[in-house]
Amino acid sequence: MTYFRIHSSDIAWKTQQPYGIFVAVWKLVESKTMNEEEIAEYWKQREYFEKVLPVPPYYKDGNPDKAVTWFKNTEQGKDIYNQMTFYRDMCKKYGLQLYKTETEEIPGEIIYEDDFQIAVKNPKEDLKITVIECI
Repeated sequence: MTYFRIHSSDIAWKTQQPYGIFVAVWKLVESKTMNEEEIAEYWKQREYFEKVLPVPPYYKDGNPDKAVTWFKNTEQGKDIYNQMTFYRDMCKKYGLQLYKTETEEIPGEIIYEDDFQIAVKNPKEDLKITVIECI
């Protein structure tokens, strides 16, 4: 199985891992970088993704394990990635470089899994990854 993340180069203080695409775009909203129309579309997109992509339950507790999610390279994982055009477009428009990191190893201790993704804590230090520039 191959796992992948779409992320920026900015490091999250909690996980010490790069921000995933959803948080990266949230940072554009939070900083009011995006215009009002884009922010309204962001909330529509977010509502959609929260319906179709399960939100791991540990987020309700503030992510105490400092977990990071990785998409599975399955039909569901690839499909959800293909639906993220708004997010990729906003990153491109505002000059936020995105990367796709891939690995064929389980990237840490799995604490959550669904059809689309896994969440891991204690990331492997010797993880063999491939980093691809996305945008």
